[in-house]
Amino acid sequence: MNHERRNILISHADEPLGRRLVKCLHYDEAVESILAVGAGPPPHAFDRFLRGDSAGRLSYIRVDLARHRPVNDLFHSSAVRRDQIDTVIHLPHRGSIGRELQPALAGVPDRTSEARLVLQHCLEVASIRHLIAIGSACVYRLVPGNANRLTERSEIEFDPDLPAETRSWVDCDMLFHAEIHNERLGVTLLRLPTVVGQTGSLLMNPSLETPETPAVRAMGFDPMCALVADGDVVRAVQLALHRRAEGIFNIAGRESLPLSVLARWAGGRSLGIPGPLLRGLAGAARLLGAERARASLDGPHLHYGFTLNTELAESSLGFQPRHRIALGRGDDGRPRIETSPI
Repeated sequence: MNHERRNILISHADEPLGRRLVKCLHYDEAVESILAVGAGPPPHAFDRFLRGDSAGRLSYIRVDLARHRPVNDLFHSSAVRRDQIDTVIHLPHRGSIGRELQPALAGVPDRTSEARLVLQHCLEVASIRHLIAIGSACVYRLVPGNANRLTERSEIEFDPDLPAETRSWVDCDMLFHAEIHNERLGVTLLRLPTVVGQTGSLLMNPSLETPETPAVRAMGFDPMCALVADGDVVRAVQLALHRRAEGIFNIAGRESLPLSVLARWAGGRSLGIPGPLLRGLAGAARLLGAERARASLDGPHLHYGFTLNTELAESSLGFQPRHRIALGRGDDGRPRIETSPI
């Protein structure tokens, strides 16, 4: 394992996954400095790092990563030059694609804009030698049933009628995939299923990110959902960082659950709707330009389940899940999904 000292830029460091990653890498002896980038003010969780004995190892900058000028200013800033940034870890924005697209606009979702701009500047800045990007397993093409066992070589879903939410993940995936064999910049793409946070929050699953809204599925179907704990995602990023392993890797935990069970464990509920009605609702959402709503009403993930084959990550990164995902109880005594170290 390569333990050369790293100087790292982390995007969306103010969001749950970013905060956990910053904390982990701050205590990593192989990390020299961290430049954390977020859309809002620095999280209070960073206070002890920004003001403590190790102040200087972590710095924080507010940047709108979907806009060209702020991103250009970031990558050509004195902070990037001062820290001699050599590695960028690009985390996706929590939740959906960002600003809603209107039907009449040929706009690009924020997630896609961010991926394009971050990749472009990583290719341009000579000091940056490694880009680690988080992607989604929703890019894979699913066939009927729950028996989809997906490897990194499985087909990608290129249906032009995909919801904008899913299409943006495919577009980002293709951007990073195109540079996998770049001679100067090493690119690592980690494809994730539904991510479970320490407190039971669910990330990267448009059907379940808002527990107060029922998770809609086609009646007669209860698709299997692959899962991964946020702690295991952070571990996978850390392994990719130290090994500089280039390529595409599936990252998943040992557990998978039917959509209805996962919704219930997350504090919500699942609602089965007849297929024709579901298609009608999805069509109406599309006409209205409500792409966030359409993402939770349309797509094969509401019909067909999948699990991920992680053998490549195990052999190349040394990745093994270190957290279990189970049903526990919150501070209020109510059942909730939670993660814990194995």
